[in-house]
Amino acid sequence: MRCAPLCQFLWLWPYLSYVQAVPIGKVQDDTKTLIKTIVTRINDISHTQSVSSKQRVTGLDFIPGVHPVLSLSKMDQTLAIYQQILTSLPSRNMIQISNDLENLRDLLHLLASSKSCPLPWANGLDSLASLGSVLEASLYSTEVVALSRLQGSLQDMLQQLDLSPGC
Repeated sequence: MRCAPLCQFLWLWPYLSYVQAVPIGKVQDDTKTLIKTIVTRINDISHTQSVSSKQRVTGLDFIPGVHPVLSLSKMDQTLAIYQQILTSLPSRNMIQISNDLENLRDLLHLLASSKSCPLPWANGLDSLASLGSVLEASLYSTEVVALSRLQGSLQDMLQQLDLSPGC
């Protein structure tokens, strides 16, 4: 009776030893594909084409803009903020994009761990407590600006991934 766990482990050993790690190139390709998918989803929302990602809108300064050089940790932090903002918006489109951002953050964590720099999970912004009043006053503007800036940030991330960003 005492050898039962040992026997089970020995029986499973050939299967466990055969498991292979996912090649990092595949993870990077999946990350780029998911970014392109999110950008396409944003493009499919017609009203997001009307605002430049660089345009300043009073009261929406908490929405991150475009950053020229992004590390993996900065990418994760930026995505956490956008995810927090999008989950506050009532549109059905936001739920799918927010879920995609969560998956993208998971892929970024895999990329970071492959570089021996595991990322702490970013929580977004603590200062988004006032988001409710901003949404109440300008729901449409918040959605348009957030999606426009997210699209610009994702395109920058896509370019940065080609340059193999640091931790």
